[in-house]
Amino acid sequence: MAAPEFRMNKYKRVSALEELLKDLNSNLAGANEGYLKDSDERFSKIFLMGPHRSGSTLFMQWLANTGLTAYPTNMLSRFFGAPLVGAKIQQLLTDARYNFRNEILDFSSDINFSSENGKTTGALAPNEFWYFWRRFLPFNESDYMPADELREKGNLAGFREELNALANIFEKPFAMKGMIMNQNIPELSAQFEKPLFIWVRRDPIFNIQSALEARKRQYGDINTWYSFKIKEYPHLKDLDPLESVAGQIAAINHSVELGIAELPDSNKLVVQYEDFCKRPEYYYNEIIRRLIEQGGVNSEQVPEYSGEARFSNTNNWRLEEYSQDNAERVYEKFFNEKNVQLSL
Repeated sequence: MAAPEFRMNKYKRVSALEELLKDLNSNLAGANEGYLKDSDERFSKIFLMGPHRSGSTLFMQWLANTGLTAYPTNMLSRFFGAPLVGAKIQQLLTDARYNFRNEILDFSSDINFSSENGKTTGALAPNEFWYFWRRFLPFNESDYMPADELREKGNLAGFREELNALANIFEKPFAMKGMIMNQNIPELSAQFEKPLFIWVRRDPIFNIQSALEARKRQYGDINTWYSFKIKEYPHLKDLDPLESVAGQIAAINHSVELGIAELPDSNKLVVQYEDFCKRPEYYYNEIIRRLIEQGGVNSEQVPEYSGEARFSNTNNWRLEEYSQDNAERVYEKFFNEKNVQLSL
């Protein structure tokens, strides 16, 4: 049986901070409404999809570093309930255009490529922004709803307007992790004329290992469920940890594959983590090509690529609890089950 959720000390939420942010965002909500007047869709929205621990944080850090897109920062995440106000404050404090006699130069603009369970360091480093998403999604026991129920109970139109307004403030395409809607991609896609869904996919065996390691870091053991509670959660949560995670990764990849299947090529891109590490510039050009094709970016404003030439990936077996052969055998079982469902 799954262990009760008990986070290690370094991962525990700070209750005083939670209360402060709740109070702050509640009081800024009215001001946020005032910035919604400019909510036309002028720029593309980029959503990173796929399993946790697939390389999405590295990809998000890399994309943020290119200067091609705006993105939710650690600073902006503090304004999850009033992000349009937060965007203006971020510009005031960090944008060189508003730097008066070097009065405020305390916020780091450097983005490194380190993270821990998706968390980054630095005011302008990318943030997962899940508190923002949850304002509009009525998820409760699980992080999924059938399409009709989500359209009825969710506030997808409000999400669209606020995200459009956010991109318009920054005057750039806006990129963010979207894994909370891995299993509701069609409903998310329907909200935008210029979405780009990027499926970050990793060798599933090493994805499984990384997910088990994340469990151990977060909770001190590998038994406790980690990440979003997908629709298969009730059937997977009490399995042996290896089976639980293998089923989780297989189910997410299956859902994303189905979710983007009907989208036109200009609205989707599959990024294989191992290949991305070898040639990130290739994927930069693929993103640009799609954004230009869908009219979500001005080609004259696209910056030249000046990022990393390559990254080293971490695909080597480290787990003591299971062998790599164990992981391959268990994943193949779940993968085959999903393929059978796909063919029916």
